[in-house]
Amino acid sequence: MRVRVWVSGKNADGRKFREACQTIVINAHGGLLYLNQPIENDSMLVLSSPATQEDQEVRVVYLGEVCEKGQRIGVEFLSPSPHFWGVEFTPAPVPSHPEPLPPN
Repeated sequence: MRVRVWVSGKNADGRKFREACQTIVINAHGGLLYLNQPIENDSMLVLSSPATQEDQEVRVVYLGEVCEKGQRIGVEFLSPSPHFWGVEFTPAPVPSHPEPLPPN
């Protein structure tokens, strides 16, 4: 799901930035988004959602390829924030009859 957010923090050069960007994938634990700033893995950033008027601290956990939209980066929330994106995530259904484990 594509969601517009603001990302702020320090880039790989140590300079403060604030950039409007768009997500690629979101979930209750974080998301994947395009960013035009050079970022290092484990960087701490702040996401701001215009839709929910909420800010969340995130950690960069994935650096992907660079394309015309920017670099793909994966971020995880530092504290649970299932409502940050303004959507409800439904839990995966639990099978009523789980498959038995194979014998050792």
